[in-house]
Amino acid sequence: MQSFQNTDFTKSPLPPGEYEHCTFTNCNFSNADLSGSKFFDCKFHGCNISLVKLEKTTLGDVQFTDCKMLGLHFDTCHDFGFSVSFENCILNHSSFYKTRLKKTNFKNTQLHQVDFMESDLAQAVFDNCDLSRAAFNRTILEKADLRTSFNYSIDPDLNKIKKAKFSMPGLVGLLDKFDIVVD
Repeated sequence: MQSFQNTDFTKSPLPPGEYEHCTFTNCNFSNADLSGSKFFDCKFHGCNISLVKLEKTTLGDVQFTDCKMLGLHFDTCHDFGFSVSFENCILNHSSFYKTRLKKTNFKNTQLHQVDFMESDLAQAVFDNCDLSRAAFNRTILEKADLRTSFNYSIDPDLNKIKKAKFSMPGLVGLLDKFDIVVD
């Protein structure tokens, strides 16, 4: 168990390895290469993790809070044991293509132009998330909760949405393909 605070990993990179029960607070990982590293039960608070390389990176029960995480390719991470949660993060332009995200929690998170195509978001919770131009295609959203989220556009014909939860105002995001006006 280790704690890293106010560390700039762009100047001295985090050594590849296995990190368990570690906390990273106000660290800068921008453009870093974390490929092959393993993170288990770790917490990232207030970190800049934008454009980090995650090739074959293991993320097991990792929490991200108040992090800037632009352009990440979670789809290149190891899928075995992949478990993450996000709170108050900016995840714009990231990709979860074909990623298994069952029961994942996204809270107060900005997800502009995020690729969720062919991912498994069954029972995921999107609590007060902005999903502007996020891509959903052949995505499993069964029993997912999007009641408090907004700006999404999800085609019910192209995605599995059985028992998913939506709010009345959010239903407009399920009708986008019809190009109709709802007052």
